[in-house]
Amino acid sequence: MRISVDTNVLLRVVVPGDEAQQRLAIETLRAAEAVAISVHVLCELAWVMERTYDAPRAEIAAAIRLFMKTSNVVLNRPAVEAGLELLDAGGDFADGIVAYDGMWLGGVTFVSFDRKAVKLLTRRGYCAQLLG
Repeated sequence: MRISVDTNVLLRVVVPGDEAQQRLAIETLRAAEAVAISVHVLCELAWVMERTYDAPRAEIAAAIRLFMKTSNVVLNRPAVEAGLELLDAGGDFADGIVAYDGMWLGGVTFVSFDRKAVKLLTRRGYCAQLLG
């Protein structure tokens, strides 16, 4: 079976809690021929882990890398790597994804009111502009 997963399935794998659901999530992912994970799901995963479970950035990055290393997982690797690069630098995973995806779609300059995102992206070679 080729599946696409929701954020709550990935959360069950990486966050302790309901052991029965965790087992079922792991078994489902292992049994699948392919597991499609959208960047939106990974952005949501990072946000929920940080905001709801107070997970440190290193733990969030490790969880995302766990899925990247899984042989049957299919994802947009360059976008996820861009998100991880910004997360590792102290920024938001989603900001790295948004900047990468925007460039892929033809945007040249990332614009934001988020001073930290603009600063971190500029340091990484993106053309980024702070508004306001």
